[in-house]
Amino acid sequence: MPEGITPENLINNIMDTLSDKHQSHSSGSFFSEEKSPPSVTAQINKLFGRQKPVYNILGGGKSADVLLWRNKKISASVLCGATAVWVLFEWLNYHFLPLVCFGLVVCIIGQFIWLHLLKRAPPRLKLPDELFVNISTTIGTEVNRALGFLQHVGSRGDIKQLAIVVGSLLTAAIIATWCNFLTIIYIGFVAAHTLPVVYEKYDDQIDNMVYSVLGKVQNNYSKLDASVLRRIPTRKKFA
Repeated sequence: MPEGITPENLINNIMDTLSDKHQSHSSGSFFSEEKSPPSVTAQINKLFGRQKPVYNILGGGKSADVLLWRNKKISASVLCGATAVWVLFEWLNYHFLPLVCFGLVVCIIGQFIWLHLLKRAPPRLKLPDELFVNISTTIGTEVNRALGFLQHVGSRGDIKQLAIVVGSLLTAAIIATWCNFLTIIYIGFVAAHTLPVVYEKYDDQIDNMVYSVLGKVQNNYSKLDASVLRRIPTRKKFA
């Protein structure tokens, strides 16, 4: 070892070198526009095993553009329209049937003015038949899927799954007593227009937070399972 260099000085020089490299690497990754490729752990540790972008999960197209605020004017217009409908029915205590009648009256008077006073052919208002067919088909498919799931839970004989489903339904019933059906629909509509865009922007932070919470829930559930649920007798499954 050369003169003037002690083991303490050598260790201090190594630590200073490592610290300088770490600071330069951190500053470079923070201010650089190019992002390093995500690690394998970051790719796997996605919410619900997500592998596709949020845009593709939402189906792409115009609906995904509206939900993810690709066109801010259209998204804001849709959200403001839903808010106006909720305010009319919830705060101003309007009823659906009188509002529809008033709207039809305005349309009829507008048609009359357009044709007889302005001497112009009024625009023809018509909704495509495929729209109602698609809506009814989608609603029927989802209702049948939900009924099939509930029947499967009731006939399977799994006490744990049955307790979770019953507890979820009771929780939903309690929440429904706090507000009416229209408010619940409006809350879901607002959540659909805010949560996806927030998750798309902060997906890594949200994934880490959710998995941390799920880990704590799973730990508590394991304790409950070991102390209570495993002692509940279950009937044997049919062959």
